[in-house]
Amino acid sequence: MGEWIGMNRKARRSYGFDEIALVPGELTINPVDVDTSFEVGGLKFQVPIMASSMDGVVDVNFAIAMGKLGGIAVLHLEGIATRYERPEEAVERIVNCSPEDSTKVIQEVYAKPIRKELITKRIQEIKAAKVPAIVSCNPQVAGEFGPIARDAGADIFIIQSTVISVEHRSSTYKPLDLTKFIKDMKIPVLLGNCVSYKVTLSLMETGCRGIFVGIGPGTACTSRGVLGIGVPQVTATCDCAAARDFYYKKTGKYIPIFTDGGMATGGDICKAFAAGADAVMLGNAFARAKEAPGKGYHWGMAMPHPSLPRGTRIKVGTSSTLEEILFGPARLDDGTQNLVGALQTSMGNLGASSIKEMQLVDMIIAPSIQTEGKVYQSAQRVGMRK
Repeated sequence: MGEWIGMNRKARRSYGFDEIALVPGELTINPVDVDTSFEVGGLKFQVPIMASSMDGVVDVNFAIAMGKLGGIAVLHLEGIATRYERPEEAVERIVNCSPEDSTKVIQEVYAKPIRKELITKRIQEIKAAKVPAIVSCNPQVAGEFGPIARDAGADIFIIQSTVISVEHRSSTYKPLDLTKFIKDMKIPVLLGNCVSYKVTLSLMETGCRGIFVGIGPGTACTSRGVLGIGVPQVTATCDCAAARDFYYKKTGKYIPIFTDGGMATGGDICKAFAAGADAVMLGNAFARAKEAPGKGYHWGMAMPHPSLPRGTRIKVGTSSTLEEILFGPARLDDGTQNLVGALQTSMGNLGASSIKEMQLVDMIIAPSIQTEGKVYQSAQRVGMRK
């Protein structure tokens, strides 16, 4: 499998969202009759679209708003909310600095130590609103922060890093034993991120309750440029979904996968589900919400790294409320609003009554899907060609 790219060296062709399209079949369904719900860790959510744990997107207030709308917003335990009693003041510094100073300012803002009491406080603030509290951190601090989050009432704990693996070697610190950690946590633990069949399978054997797919596709992420690693999201999702299905046949345990990043429109989201996702995680789309703490700015999660920042601050603007982004009515013509409505309509046109049926629809390789018949949209920079 793969093509020769040089002497004794093969490379496999991979595909992203712009290169594929979905094919309707014999059945169509009224969009109001499709079911977009999904389950993870014993919890059921009506909205299969998660807000990424990025400080320009999710704070306590955003997490509460998302929870009340039936979705998930992940609070980053290594973010601004756990470093500052008044996080909005730190966000103001990031939002108001010049593009030339943004990396330096962000590194300075994140240099302030994390306060463990603020981890407890933020989780309890979310829980006080009677919505689920979902939090994340990287593997290096998970062993310390996990029990704090659990005891504070977190419903789901996520370990996320640029690349995660069951086997990790380090000469400077003791790697986290994922299997033991998950067993000791007593609440659902999700893991990310990965892009391959073998890694997904090995992660599922730790006892985790979900896997995040995607390395470097985020709007504000520069890992692919800095590190040169990553797999386009359609291929990555298909491969990880195949591991999920094999694991289910082998064990009877269904471990959902979440496509994380690379999606800008409702159409991209629909393609992620067709590739095998059980839910998707977005950052850029929600950074545009009026409720987002970044006030129309969005920055990469690895941007604060003191020696090798892998992110950038981008201006996405503020377009509408969170409810309009999820459920409409859409006030823009570019597919960035009414994302749930777009998914329901696509599922109806494809004859898929549930997410699991959406995972079985036909796909074709179709790079012309973005340009065919769109000459006026391209010339006038409207609709699909903005």
